[in-house]
Amino acid sequence: MTLWPIETLLPHAGTMILLDRVVTWEAERIVCERTVRRGDAFVEAAGFPAWAGVELMAQTIAAWNGCQVLAAGGDIRPGFLLGTRTYRADVDAFPLGARLVIEAVRSFHDDDGMGGFACRIDAPGMHAEARLSVFSPPDPTPFLDPRNNLDSNGSLS
Repeated sequence: MTLWPIETLLPHAGTMILLDRVVTWEAERIVCERTVRRGDAFVEAAGFPAWAGVELMAQTIAAWNGCQVLAAGGDIRPGFLLGTRTYRADVDAFPLGARLVIEAVRSFHDDDGMGGFACRIDAPGMHAEARLSVFSPPDPTPFLDPRNNLDSNGSLS
């Protein structure tokens, strides 16, 4: 198992990379880590807000996809978080210094790029969980061009 630097796995850049590293990955599962630090994106006085945990989960899924793609000799491409039906956290914020362990387990994935993952964030005395729906099309270009999102009046739809 190769553990690539997190910057290599994600289509994000700079401060929008919210993960520190991949701990382990396999065909259906990945575990990543992040330590909450002052000055990082989203971090407030109380720490990393629990509501932003969905983005940690989404980036963990993106890292899983990056591992799969690089292991197969492919190129990293953007994917899309479609949403979650449930997100539960037992804290309002993950405090400064907390080492968060983020896990994503694939529950389904089809050839068109639709996928579903059961995700969790754990730290001593803290827990969050959600099921995320994602989309990683073979060619994301049409979905990234804003002209494709205009209605007949030229407004964004």
